[in-house]
This record gives sequence, structure tokens and C-alpha cells, in this order.
Amino acid sequence: MTEITHRTITTNGVDLFIAEAGEGPLVVLSHGWPECWYSWRHQLTALAEAGFHAVAPDQRGYGRSTCPPEIDDYTIMHLVGDLVGLVEEMGETEATLVGHDWGSIITWAAAQLRPDVFTKIAVLSVPTLPRRPMRPMDMYRQLFGDRFFYQLYFQTPGVAEHEFQNDIPSTIRKMLYGASGVNERTQMFDLTDSPPATNFMLQSMADPGDDIGDWVTPADVDYFVESFELSGFRGGLNWYRNLDRNWELMGAMAGRKIEQPTMFITGDRDVVPWNDDFEAGMRSVVPGVEQIHVLPGIGHWTQQEAADDVNRLLVSFLTG
Repeated sequence: MTEITHRTITTNGVDLFIAEAGEGPLVVLSHGWPECWYSWRHQLTALAEAGFHAVAPDQRGYGRSTCPPEIDDYTIMHLVGDLVGLVEEMGETEATLVGHDWGSIITWAAAQLRPDVFTKIAVLSVPTLPRRPMRPMDMYRQLFGDRFFYQLYFQTPGVAEHEFQNDIPSTIRKMLYGASGVNERTQMFDLTDSPPATNFMLQSMADPGDDIGDWVTPADVDYFVESFELSGFRGGLNWYRNLDRNWELMGAMAGRKIEQPTMFITGDRDVVPWNDDFEAGMRSVVPGVEQIHVLPGIGHWTQQEAADDVNRLLVSFLTG
């Protein structure tokens, strides 16, 4: 099997710890929350063996990379800027960008902001939609009222950090299990089932111990735990605390289409909703979308739960 190597690069004022494999055209893999480069362990080797130089960073605020202290250091401009700088540090002028979860949000924004750098994109789990008429947190407050919603819960500095860092192994197990395809879902926001806004996030989530699923091993869980023992959770949570600011910053891109060749992959048990309305919304922004794949029985951890399918689809998309 192709070896995955590691090093640290400096770009955009931060140090990024990267995992890389292979030689050839550059493919940058952007992880989500609460994850790190390790989420792409299966794709790094598959892409390398298909003739690509695959690079997955711990992004700012995560793992062995720099974790700036201020909330303002985690806007979408910082996150896209880090990846633009990474491409330059790799000695390239362009790359394919692949994103999952929060990495999907970065990928959509990077495709709008720097189409000259990111000339092809693949996005997992989180579709893009036309710009909303109000700030995200205002919209969620209207939608959820006095019911719990995790993105609103994350807005107060220190609260979620305290909960998640109290027992990091249990936090990681609950997150991986709770959002996986073991749970059948028909929609994301069932407000009749949602607890009060005063709840903590983890208190109603099951801890499966080592029985998360056959897609993740205890050693995999240990790596994620170690990553968050190093970085804590504040950096990743600060990404969420910039959602309103990002809405303002990306106002300059309102109405701009994403023309690059694009592939979208999701699971039919993902916690992020997917239906005909979401597909129509995404297609209105991304006329360049060439392929949409909905994987049966797969939850939110797309590239980990369905590694072989995602590898096959990525390689086909990149070489086709």
C-alpha cells in the first residue's frame, strides 16, 4: 500500500500539519467537524495509487496545526486562504478541491472565490444553496425557537468546549455513532423530537463503546481522540461562530455561479437533508455539477463509511 507521509508547512500566517501521498496532479482534501486529516486516510492512498498527489491538512484549529485564539481568526476568508496557500506551497498553481461537512462549505466558497486555483471540485454531504435573505443564526432562531439546535448551542464561547472536553473519548464515540448510517432518517429537523434549547448536546446521545460500526476501528477512534487532546475543540467551534460573518463576507459572491466540473456525494441516511428541493437549489448555483450520487445506507461520515464507493467515484471523476 502507498505510504502516507507527514510534514508541516507554513501558509497564511499559520502552520498546517499535512498528510500526503503519491505524485501527479494535486488533489486537496478538506475535512469537517469534529475531524482532522485522518478522515481522508482511505482516499489518500486510493488517489495516490490512481496517479495523483493527494494532500489532507489538519486545518487551522485542529490537531497538530496552529490554533489561533481569536474567533475572528476563523472566517471563511481565512479558511479558503489557507488552502490557496497550501496549493502554492505544493509548488502548484491549481488543484482539485474535495470537501466534506465543513470542508464542503469551504469548497463551495473556494470555488466561487478562486476558480483559477480550484479548477475542479468534489463535495460530500453538504450541498450549496442560493444565498439566504437573512443571517444564518437569525434564521435558525426563527426556525427552532425554544428547541435545541447545535449551531445555536455552539455560539456561546466556552460552553460546548467544556462539555466536549470533559470526556473526549466518549464525545468522539457519540459523534461518530450518532451521525452514522446506523440510524435511519427521513429529515434533519424534527422539532417535535428536539429537546429544549437549555439542553447540553451530548446528554441525549448514546455512547456505543467500541461498537460504532465496521467502518471504524478502536484505533481510528483513538487517533481522533489524540487529535482533539492536542488541539481541544475551540478552534473547530470558532468556525461555527463565524457563520453570520461569513454570510456577510460572501455577500460579494451573491448570484455568482460555480462553473467548474463538480461532483456531489451524499448518503441517504445523512443528518444533512437531501431531497429534490435541495438538488434543485444546488443546481441553480452549480450549473457545472456533472454527477450526483446518493449512497444507500450511508450516514454523515461519507468517505469513511463508504470508503470503497467514494474512492471509486473520486478516481472516475478525476480521470474521466
